[in-house]
Parts: sequence; structure tokens; C-alpha cells
Amino acid sequence: MNILLKNTTYIEWDTLDFRTGDLLVEEGPKGNIRWLTDEREVAEASRHEVIDCSGKLVTKSFASGHHHVYSALARGMPPPPKPPADFREILKYIWWTLDENLDEETIRYSALATAIAAAKAGTTFVIDHHASPNHIEGSLDIIAEAFDEVGISHLLCYEVTDRGGKKRAAKGLRENERYLAKNQGLVGLHASFTVEPETLEKAVDLMNQHQTGIHMHLAEDKYDQAHSLQTYYQQVTQRLNEAGVLDSPKTILVHGLHLDARERKMISKKPCWVAQNMESNLKNKVGTFSGKGLGDNIMLGTDGMHSDMLRSAKAAFFTGQLHDIINFDSAYQRFRNVHRYLKTNDFAGDGENNLVVLDYESPTEVTKENFTGHFIFGLDASHVHHVISNGRLLVKDKIIQTIDAPAVLDKAKEQSRRLWKKMGRI
Repeated sequence: MNILLKNTTYIEWDTLDFRTGDLLVEEGPKGNIRWLTDEREVAEASRHEVIDCSGKLVTKSFASGHHHVYSALARGMPPPPKPPADFREILKYIWWTLDENLDEETIRYSALATAIAAAKAGTTFVIDHHASPNHIEGSLDIIAEAFDEVGISHLLCYEVTDRGGKKRAAKGLRENERYLAKNQGLVGLHASFTVEPETLEKAVDLMNQHQTGIHMHLAEDKYDQAHSLQTYYQQVTQRLNEAGVLDSPKTILVHGLHLDARERKMISKKPCWVAQNMESNLKNKVGTFSGKGLGDNIMLGTDGMHSDMLRSAKAAFFTGQLHDIINFDSAYQRFRNVHRYLKTNDFAGDGENNLVVLDYESPTEVTKENFTGHFIFGLDASHVHHVISNGRLLVKDKIIQTIDAPAVLDKAKEQSRRLWKKMGRI
């Protein structure tokens, strides 16, 4: 069923032009939006779902350029017995311990919880980077089905790594290949320091075979560079470039903190993209992102810390005042660049009929000229009132419509306790 948004104040996501009137939202992955210009059209459209948007703002919904479903059940988890001393120990004692204990049920409820949180924060498309070394085969289907159940569009991959040996690496490659045979997706790699030459070559071959991109971490910590220099006698970006990773416009390089001017120039001349995740970088004490010299292909992610893209944009802006060249307009551009990434690469699920209705009461006027100031200093997830994905109403009056969210979250709590017990944390 289509949706009629009456008395709409609509903001074009790319131009920030304002338009008012009655807007018909067509259902389906290929659906569009259409302005109704006479009373007859409005009367006819009124047989559909009708939402009065008086006093609210309507614009394109949001998308995440880098997420980790597998971290959803970690919130509030007891710390490891030994406090991590550095980034590698954070991986070893927290994330690699967690992902090795994931199974079908914990993956499923991690994905459902992520999708629910995304929808309630206005995000209708998620690019995810998954790892579950003891439950690899079929893991991407579990996530896809959970996202579909809630109504969140997606671009998935399995994170291939050699840290668990060649057999596991081969299984990870096969999972990407199996999934890509029937679905849009990417080829996942963890990071250069856990990916050996043979695995890297096979991943790029798979990327080229399916005409897609690589999704992997790049220079998140200084160790990634040190390992590459010591092992391969070249900087990590040069290694990936020679392998062909940077040649695809669908490739996503995540973090990109510890890059020198030569590497930044190399990336800027390639069609690949960089995903910024400022809060995760601060949490892990690995450094702060700067877009200097990287070009315009920078988008924002959450790195699995949460599913709130407005929050990620604020973190990028405020921390960037000390460490980056970023202002209101460029922060908004990075926030919206994920849509450009998806559109230029012909990925489905992020059409114009993905919308968010914001109940934003401001003491000052909101205009095209000052919208990005409101974006940074005013708008947040609490203003998300209704959410439409592919023309389907996911959130109405702040309540998920497609799934029994309270029941799912109750079950997720049970699964989190089971996961923590398997990890030896409780």
C-alpha cells in the first residue's frame, strides 16, 4: 500500500531545497515519490495510509556506511579479566572472543536488535561487515533475513581473515561467494595484518568475478602499518593498491587513520571510498580521523557501536574541529555520501521512497541556508517520528510496525546472557 504524506515540508537531501504540499510515497524497491497537484489526486490517494506531517520535516532517511551486527549483544558486557593494554589486546580479549562464540541464534538476535535500533534512529540502509568464525556458513543469510523482517535494506559481507588458519579463511571466502551468487554484497576482509597474500589475492579475484568491492579495515591502528612494513616491506595502502583493492568504486576502506600524505594521495586518485568511524576510534584510543588529502569519497559509519547516524555525524564534526578540516556543510556531505556510494554503484534499496519524518520544534527558523547548522546543533534521533523504507512504514509514532520489538529485545537479552556465559564473562 502506498503512503500519503499530507501537509509536508520536504527537504531535498542533496540540494536542501524546501518544498511544501502533499506527497505520495509509492511502495516497493522501485517505488518513487510524487507530488499531488490537485484535489482529485489527493482524494484518490487518501485511500492509502495517510499521515499528517503538519509542523514536521520530511527528508530522505539515513544509511550507515560501516556497521558490525556482531557487536550488538556486547552493550553492558562485563570486561575481560585482564584489561587490554593496546588495540591488539582489545581485539583479542573482547571482539575476537565475542565473535568466536556467536552461533545461529546470537547472530539472528544481534541482527534483529541492530535493525530495530537502526529503524528507530531513521536509518533504513546498513552496510555491514560480519564475523562469526565458528558459524560462518549461512551467517549472511541469517543477517539478511533478520534485516528483511524488520524492513532494513542491506549490503553485507563476511570478514575473511587468516587469524584462525587457512581452513577458516577458505570458509569465509566461500561464504562471500555463496552469498554473492544470489545477492548484492561485498567481499569482506578483516585488515591487512591478519590477511596473508594468498587470501588477499583470492578475495580480489572474487571481487572481480562478481564485479563488486572489498570491505575492510585500513590503518585503524599503527600496528597495521608496522606489520605491513615489516612483513611486506611496503605501506599497507601500497600493498592493497598493488593487489587491486583500490580499483573498485565499490571498495570501502574503513577508518584510514594512520596514513601519510603519499597514501592519502593514492586513495584520492582511486574510485574507492573511505568510511569514517570517529567514536570507535576515540573509544579504542587508536587516533582521530582526518579527511585531509583523501578526496571527496568519505562517508560515515558507526563501527557497530550503535545505529544512530545523526550521532556519528556530530562526533565527526565536533572532534574534527581539532583534528580535521570539517564544517557544517562537509559534515552533512559525509553523512549523505553513503547514498551517493549506493546510487553510483547501482545497489538497490536506497531509493527516493526511503523517508524520515522529523518532529523537530526549533526556537529558530529552519531554512535551506541554515539547515546544516540545525543538523549539527539541533536534530537528533529523538526527533525521528515516522520512518519509511522502500515505501513501507517501518516506524509510526516512534513505534516499530513490522515486528514485535519488545519481544525481540527480551529474547535478545536472553541471548546476550548466553553469549556472555560462553565467553566466561558471567
